[in-house]
Amino acid sequence: MPKKVVPETARRRRRPTRQGTVLSEKLIVDTALRMLREHGSSGLTARRLGAALGADPSTLYRYFAGLDGLARAIGEELMSQALDSWRATGEWRADLRALGLAIHSSYLAHPQAAVLTASRVTGRPREIEVDETILGILRPAGFDDVDAVAVYHAFIDLALAFAALDAGALALKDEAREADEEMWTSTYARLPADTHPHIAATAHLLADRMNLSAYPVVLNILLDGAEQRLAVARKRDDPCTA
Repeated sequence: MPKKVVPETARRRRRPTRQGTVLSEKLIVDTALRMLREHGSSGLTARRLGAALGADPSTLYRYFAGLDGLARAIGEELMSQALDSWRATGEWRADLRALGLAIHSSYLAHPQAAVLTASRVTGRPREIEVDETILGILRPAGFDDVDAVAVYHAFIDLALAFAALDAGALALKDEAREADEEMWTSTYARLPADTHPHIAATAHLLADRMNLSAYPVVLNILLDGAEQRLAVARKRDDPCTA
């Protein structure tokens, strides 16, 4: 039977760890992010985390429901960093675009953590705040509830899908990532036009673009579609344009 997570008010240690620090959820998450950056997801274990904190590995279970609970807290931290870096302007499209880029950037700043958490739903306060913020941009802009939820769904899944995709490339070892990136010039650019006419015609453009994230382009396409959906709804609801 899994151990119960100790309530937050009862978590504080009476004594510092061997390193002279008092544990907190924030300290554990920050240490886990560092370990993921240095060792990847396979290197994040309760034993290693305890050693890095100067505490017994079992201490983790006072704060989280095991490593899965810690993964959710790490995802929450990435969402928190994204939200803290974003500022609203009052213009729905600009605000949504800026928030999407902030989420994508936050995850790419911690690629190993992004691979671990991008597909997770944390149910924690900052993640919920991000969701409330997105819907709070869309509904006052004039989207009805059905359209607001549809756009929200596409928007957040797009941001997290590209975060996972792009972070996956960044999380590769340098040699593997560089080999993938060079493929566009070492292989694709050398394909003959008689067998691959379309690739040969666009090889120089592929080499320029394919090692960059397509997220900003696809995000703009999504927002274009949302804007068109809003215009259709306004036209339908305005008797003067009927």
